[in-house]
Amino acid sequence: MVSRRGQIVLPARSSSALQPGTVFIPFHFREAAAILLTNDALDPWGKIPELRFSAVRIERARAGGRA
Repeated sequence: MVSRRGQIVLPARSSSALQPGTVFIPFHFREAAAILLTNDALDPWGKIPELRFSAVRIERARAGGRA
């Protein structure tokens, strides 16, 4: 999984429960480190980090575990 801010390697699976073009990664799993992919924008009203929305690209991992 790659974004402008970073990349992480994790197993992926497809699900009909998500809208096409949507990726879901739980933030509470340390091994996923999804926070590395997010942006640092703040919600203009609540002033909380906009962690739930970030553009990413899914790539097949290469040998050695790197995307």
